[in-house]
Amino acid sequence: DELPFNDPMLAQQWHYNNDGTVDFPNAKAGADVNLFEAWQLTTGRPDVIVAVVDEGVCHEHEDLKANMHVNEAEANGTTGVDDDKNGYVDDIYGYNFVNGGKITWTRSGDSGHGTHVAGTVAAVNNNGVGVCGVAGGSGNGDGVRIMSCQIISGGTAAGVSATAAAVEYAADNGASIAQCSFGYEGEGSAYKSDKDYSRVFGAEYDAIRYFMDPENNNSEILDGNIVVAAAGNDGRDMSSYPA
Repeated sequence: DELPFNDPMLAQQWHYNNDGTVDFPNAKAGADVNLFEAWQLTTGRPDVIVAVVDEGVCHEHEDLKANMHVNEAEANGTTGVDDDKNGYVDDIYGYNFVNGGKITWTRSGDSGHGTHVAGTVAAVNNNGVGVCGVAGGSGNGDGVRIMSCQIISGGTAAGVSATAAAVEYAADNGASIAQCSFGYEGEGSAYKSDKDYSRVFGAEYDAIRYFMDPENNNSEILDGNIVVAAAGNDGRDMSSYPA
């Protein structure tokens, strides 16, 4: 009853608001993202589109579908036709850069990671279902919108060029935040520095810079688009790219 929203699993999302009582060894009160206080400022806004560059997002999920970005120009057209003439066929909820075409999430080898990430970003808040999203709104249709830019399908990654295309697509089609929960270990590899990364993954590096270019700004509330990348996935003290 003391929680801000009625989503049944919010009480288990201790990383949002950790009071120290979580059933985990050495849990420390305050080791969280301070989300409850952030929600006093905003719970999200629908004019902000977040591109989830990851596995495909299940846009039919009951806790996500109300916060999915929908390309109406493509949704109202004919299947198999590039109705909005942007070079991508059937990109209603985003695009599958591994196989080409519609977003998928049920192939053998899919882990659901893209849907998990999208839920953390914008699961619908205060709908009495599942979890809460960081920017999932207040239950009044006011959460951020999720665009699925699929770069992994069936356990197969799209590759550097296709990943670059996914990030550029996000910039060109209205996303103002790119959520990239993928990364490459810098330790023991050919890319131990920013300079090495820009050389080995040149197309990806250029695409990220393109996304952040102020000329491609897609939101009036930002000075420029933002890229969020994973760091520390391996739990080791080393560099990780693109973060």
